[in-house]
Amino acid sequence: MKNFLIALFVLFAIHANAQVQEALVDMSSFQPQAGNWQIVGSIEMDRNIDVREIQKSDTSKKRRKKKKKETTQPKAISFSTGTGILLNNPNEKQKDALLTKWEHGDIKLDLEVMIPKGSNSGIYLQGRYELQLLDSWGVRNPKFSDIGGIYRNWEKNPEVMFRGIAPTSNPSKAPGLWQKLHIHFQAPKFDENGNKIANAKFVSVVLNGVTIHSNVEVPLYTGGQISKQETTSGPLMIQGDHGPVAFRNIKYQLLKDASISMNNLSYTAFQGNFKGLEDLENAKPTSQGKTPKINVLKTGEEDNYGIVYQGDINIEEEEDYNFEIGYTGGIAFELDGKEWIKINSPDAQGDANKKIHLTKGSHHFKLTNIKSAGWRAPRLGMTISTSATNPVKFHSYDSYPPNISEVSPIYVHAENTPRMLRAFVDFNGNGKRLSHTIGVGTPNGLNYVYDLSSANMIGAWRGDFVDATPMWHSRGNGSFKPKGAVQWTFLNQAIAQLKDQKEAFPEKGALPDFKPNGYTIDTKTGLPIFKHSYKGVRIENKIIPSMDGNSWLQEVSFSEKNLDNWYLKLASGNVKKMQNGSYVIGDFEYYINMLSGQTPMVREVNGQTELVLPLDGNQVKYEVIW
Repeated sequence: MKNFLIALFVLFAIHANAQVQEALVDMSSFQPQAGNWQIVGSIEMDRNIDVREIQKSDTSKKRRKKKKKETTQPKAISFSTGTGILLNNPNEKQKDALLTKWEHGDIKLDLEVMIPKGSNSGIYLQGRYELQLLDSWGVRNPKFSDIGGIYRNWEKNPEVMFRGIAPTSNPSKAPGLWQKLHIHFQAPKFDENGNKIANAKFVSVVLNGVTIHSNVEVPLYTGGQISKQETTSGPLMIQGDHGPVAFRNIKYQLLKDASISMNNLSYTAFQGNFKGLEDLENAKPTSQGKTPKINVLKTGEEDNYGIVYQGDINIEEEEDYNFEIGYTGGIAFELDGKEWIKINSPDAQGDANKKIHLTKGSHHFKLTNIKSAGWRAPRLGMTISTSATNPVKFHSYDSYPPNISEVSPIYVHAENTPRMLRAFVDFNGNGKRLSHTIGVGTPNGLNYVYDLSSANMIGAWRGDFVDATPMWHSRGNGSFKPKGAVQWTFLNQAIAQLKDQKEAFPEKGALPDFKPNGYTIDTKTGLPIFKHSYKGVRIENKIIPSMDGNSWLQEVSFSEKNLDNWYLKLASGNVKKMQNGSYVIGDFEYYINMLSGQTPMVREVNGQTELVLPLDGNQVKYEVIW
């Protein structure tokens, strides 16, 4: 019985700090509310309908008599019964905030959010620090009140006034699309007497893959909080009175401070042009002593040195521990007599990671570092953490300063006129490398990558243009990185003559008679018009910004009419036709909106859903919205 209780306690302790996913099958994880919050199975939002206009319309209807015949208006939000999605659909009487039954201090929170046009909400960490949720689609210079902003409070006394913090960029998507949000939050810290000794902090906030906050302290509560009293823990709260909003895939991990300490730390320093770690074996020490933290500056040298640290790591809980060692030069890391990491080079630089299972007790370690590389700064650091704990740094700040860059980044901007840059591009960030690609950037922050060999816009993003550091630094590798949240589309040929409607599009480059013929510059826009030829037909692809500057319009023209069994692939992935006539692609990732009157077809090929348009030689116009 005793062993069973011990095992049960261990199981509970592991679960308490494991990542939890809200099942969203009912409202049992949340405190009671007026009824504006509910669990649904599927949802669709019309990106063209502003919920603020609907609210105004509903108010005006109450002021006049209801007509006998009333025209049915399109719905901004449509949903079906089921599970998996948390929806707030407020009205004048039901508009409560939603609070969790569980509380948190330090936390990592992942979720997806869908916001209709014109809507507004917010996530309050501990019910006190709001991260704004707003339809901010297309905003060039976001403020604290835009999506991802840390909201202000409304105090007039300067001593308790907080003016909010804007996100560093705006990678938000169009209304009605799912957006991914990752939040790493640290609660404020207090001493034994209840005095605050550390502010609340957003360690990181990542929206749609782009970091918009990094190590941002929040010294005071924000507006709309549940309490002005700051504490070590509190419930998660979602604003409910400003507009509709939906959530799914809510996952969180409650973090705690790691029960790790280090003692008996000593160092031995050496001076010399060491070519390998083994050179220290017969070297004469220049200094040695005790130290509270790892500090590579103990060598007293900028270069041509070696240093060996030894000490004991004390573990309170048996667990898998991640050791992260940052360095310049070469390193070797031993724990309990076993070598776990070795980089035997005097001029290397990087971060080495190793996960090691440790039992409770004391574990002896040895960390060796050499450096003979005058162009690199001395750096050495050790950080230890688990999946459920905050990382603990066992080095001084000067020994391993954060966010150091080996080289100055090389950015390409489109400040006054459109810019174009030929380069290799990794599809989807880390996928297949493409060689015949060109990046196009505009002064209004609308950018895309075009694959010349397949006549296809393979990705688009808003914001700054590209980071060309990988391409131009030193010898370079020929590639650039888009500076924004890229919406990738698809690979392979976009235009092909097929045997019938069931034949798959050929692989990129598999059509010997499909040839790229470069591009010309449109004198009105300064943007390229891409030219191709296929089976004796000249093809032009013109890509221009939409009237509102938030999406791309594509105009595909042909030199011949009456094309036989020609098709244009518009999108690949899950395809759904929406009530407003446009098509949503993937898992509500982006939209395709036809502008030239043709009707595409949705088909299944090789396990993939495609949106395909039969071609007859007439010009095709469509819009890519994300």
